[in-house]
Amino acid sequence: MSAKSPTAQANVLKQLRADIVLGVLAPGSQVVQEALAQRYGVSRVPLREALKILEGEGLVHHHPHRGYFVMELSVADLIEVYRLRSLLEAEALRVAVPLLTDADLVELDNLLAQVERSSREADLAGLTVANRSFHFAIFERSGLPRLVRVLQQLWDATDVYRAIYFRSESNRSRIKGEHRQILEALHARDAEAAVSAHEAHRAHSVDALSTQIPQ
Repeated sequence: MSAKSPTAQANVLKQLRADIVLGVLAPGSQVVQEALAQRYGVSRVPLREALKILEGEGLVHHHPHRGYFVMELSVADLIEVYRLRSLLEAEALRVAVPLLTDADLVELDNLLAQVERSSREADLAGLTVANRSFHFAIFERSGLPRLVRVLQQLWDATDVYRAIYFRSESNRSRIKGEHRQILEALHARDAEAAVSAHEAHRAHSVDALSTQIPQ
């Protein structure tokens, strides 16, 4: 398979993002392209393309003559992204909740069960994927694809923060209750309750992470 194929590029992007999110490539560390290309079994072409995408997401940044570095974590960055999420997610929820069908709610029940299973098993990679699937299954019901795409970009930019949050057993326990509150509001078709539950969910994440990362 050619290293320039879309499949190769997608695989490199997935592996590189996972290495950053899970801390294999630490915040502030330099991305050594030669070593990573060898590790992933590809040429540097798809790796460079993946780095450009991740630069757009805010996960890496490029220093002229020095190369790419993993972004440092900061409370200010986290707060800004979560503020934007608050505005957009509230709009998505207010549109989506009245449109939810019984089949949608069954799917959300199943997705939440996957989140809780990954949490119990301390499967952080699986939890990250399942948690995102649960939330975006709600947002996508809004039928607002442009808004959902922007939300995807905002979530991409904070995956590394989310992974740090999930490492704590107490945080994983807390999100179980928060997710249940969200799901209860959805079953009641109560959009404002769903917005409030999401707001509390985000606020707890920011408060907890603010004690773990540089100010």
